Amino acid sequence: MSDAPRPIRLLIVDDHAVVRQGIRHVLEAEEGFEIVAEAANADEAIARVASDRPDVILLDITMPGRSGLDAVRPLLEAAPAVRILMLSVHDAAEYVLRAVRAGAHGYVRKDTTPADLRAAIRAVHAGGGFFSPEVAGRLTSALREGAPVATERGAQAIGSLTAREREVLTRIAGGQPNKEVAAALGISVRTVEAHRDNLMRKLGIRSAAALTRLAIESGLLGASGGAQDP
Repeated sequence: MSDAPRPIRLLIVDDHAVVRQGIRHVLEAEEGFEIVAEAANADEAIARVASDRPDVILLDITMPGRSGLDAVRPLLEAAPAVRILMLSVHDAAEYVLRAVRAGAHGYVRKDTTPADLRAAIRAVHAGGGFFSPEVAGRLTSALREGAPVATERGAQAIGSLTAREREVLTRIAGGQPNKEVAAALGISVRTVEAHRDNLMRKLGIRSAAALTRLAIESGLLGASGGAQDP
């Protein structure tokens, strides 16, 4: 019996067949990914998600009929355990905020490198978030220049965190696995897990996706120019 991990099951949602074919080619060039279905629009994706049971959905925004942004909530209602990674040419802050508030777990541009796309999929599949540096940078600039988007309760909660807790929150929300966070900060994985549990308790949050939303709305994510370390 092979000890190889089960490949990440993927549903690709894009109205352009050539784009779906290109994504398939990129992902199938490396082990660890399995394309279980494709969909040309949001309604088709919603209809297929329960039967095809993907782990991660790669979701475009601009499609005929219902947009990808409007499809996030229905997809999560149909398959609560699925992880959603937005993959779009649009990187304006309002698109990213809408996607995150709807429940998306990551957001990358279509011109991302194959290596970064695979890293993004692995990050959201592992329970974290992933936002490409360009996306995080635009969002952070908009948050700095515009009206605050964080709730008063969320802002107060962020303000109550220690410097180490804020650093752990930023790295977790940026999609780093616990092992990478531990290595970067020179602490044990168990200590990272303890910080994560404490963060969720302090902030009244129960999932990594909610931590990511709060980090984005509070201006933490991308404050150094990207969601991931270089």
